[in-house]
Amino acid sequence: MIDPVAVHLGPLAIRWYGLIMATAFLIGIALACRRSAQNQLDPNHILNLMIVVIPAAIIGARFYYVAFEWASYRDNFWEIFAVWHGGLAIHGGLIGGTLAGIWYARRYKLPVWLLADIVAPSLILGQAIGRWGNFINQEAHGGPVTPEFIAHFPGFIQRQMFIEGQYYHPTFLYESLWNLAVFGFLTWFWPRRRFSGEVALLYLGLYSAGRFFIEELRTDSLMLGPLRAAQLVSAILLVVATAGIWYGGKKAGLLPRKSPGKSTQKRPL
Repeated sequence: MIDPVAVHLGPLAIRWYGLIMATAFLIGIALACRRSAQNQLDPNHILNLMIVVIPAAIIGARFYYVAFEWASYRDNFWEIFAVWHGGLAIHGGLIGGTLAGIWYARRYKLPVWLLADIVAPSLILGQAIGRWGNFINQEAHGGPVTPEFIAHFPGFIQRQMFIEGQYYHPTFLYESLWNLAVFGFLTWFWPRRRFSGEVALLYLGLYSAGRFFIEELRTDSLMLGPLRAAQLVSAILLVVATAGIWYGGKKAGLLPRKSPGKSTQKRPL
């Protein structure tokens, strides 16, 4: 098992989870700044935006998680703030970050959908990197698997997925690889986008599709009654993204128009 603490600085313990998340944020910001400059948008807006969005996303992700796991926190209030112990829900982060981003864009009269397109590839890349924080914490894994199954993975993953005498599905890896593939696709698609907001909507739809299926394997799903909350939200977001792409394409005149039907009116004799 990998020690979740990377280094001790006196009484301060620097955890791998925090280092990995910080790395994800920094790489994502650098990528968004570069993309912003390429699209005649002042990169300083990206830096200022992140000052608002990152705290909002972390708060949203944490409180979304805590809301579903309240029984684990109601008797240990201060643990709510211990985000370095894990327990961040991406859908809560999306809600918090999106609301903060819209507020910033409106405040400074920036094009909301262009801003969303610029940020989307950075976001999915950050998610791909961030899942390795779950790996260190031995969380966000799937159900039990056999030694024969886990043997297909590198040794360091096998060892970290051996928890209390049992091997588990490395679902963190499945999602990380899926997110990396989505990032590659969005990067390829960027110069081919047909309307503002299409990249952001594709991010939303593709991420949600992968998360829906991967969530079925996990053992730590947040539940909403008998339903897995992440699957329900992913299904809703997939529908929203699909409708948004259809509407955006129609508004941009990209969808074929219906050919006029033949008239059934009889001609005068």
